Amino acid sequence: MGRLVPAVTRALDILELFLDGDGTLSAPDIVRRLQLPRTTVHELVTTLAARKYIVQVQGQPGRYRLGVRPYQLGARYAEQLDLAAEGQQVARTVAETCDETVHVAILEDTDVIYIAKVDSTHAVRMVSAAGRRLPAHCTSVGKMLLASLPEHELAARIPDDAELAGMTPNSITDPAVLREALAEIRQRGIAVESRESNPDVSCVAAPVRDRTGQVVAALSISVPMIRWSEDRLAELQELAVKGAADLSERLGHRSVA
Repeated sequence: MGRLVPAVTRALDILELFLDGDGTLSAPDIVRRLQLPRTTVHELVTTLAARKYIVQVQGQPGRYRLGVRPYQLGARYAEQLDLAAEGQQVARTVAETCDETVHVAILEDTDVIYIAKVDSTHAVRMVSAAGRRLPAHCTSVGKMLLASLPEHELAARIPDDAELAGMTPNSITDPAVLREALAEIRQRGIAVESRESNPDVSCVAAPVRDRTGQVVAALSISVPMIRWSEDRLAELQELAVKGAADLSERLGHRSVA
């Protein structure tokens, strides 16, 4: 890895300050928050303004906001995003950490479609494939995605009198029971499925968000019951949340601490 250039690092530090607060800063604000010399800040601010990365706030002399250039760069980045490709990369990283099967899925009507998958290296593992479609209510990714829908949209897709087909004896087939489960998932921010789509497999899933904060996918980790335990569940939940957050960040989402 090459040497970091201090001036570039400081310029980027200044730009990232605009992510917080009301989105405007003065030179003294930057000096105070980054603990940089006033002359250095003045030179960097002048350069950033000349390149249209920041502009002066109208009617507020000495205060700056982000200019058009960061927006243009962000728009170009968004144009190049591919959820499936980004999901495959993140799924690979998660799978390398836990050595279990990792999926990324999206919701279509009342089904989930797996758009990325990385297999476990264990001899005993979940058998599936990218492109496969399953009933959302029988999977952890599906329940995570259903729980993220607005109530009116959920009711339209799964009305109270809906007939929910089961895949195993553990599948939820009653819409009222499903709504209770989704309410708990919504509160916890994570979904767990215990042998509901496969009698020998349990899964945990976390939501993936885009730059607007909308849930657009879910990432899951699937584990055969011979390797499933309460201790493992806690570990996998944490890993699924981290993986989903990493993918969300790739999609432009910025979490609020």
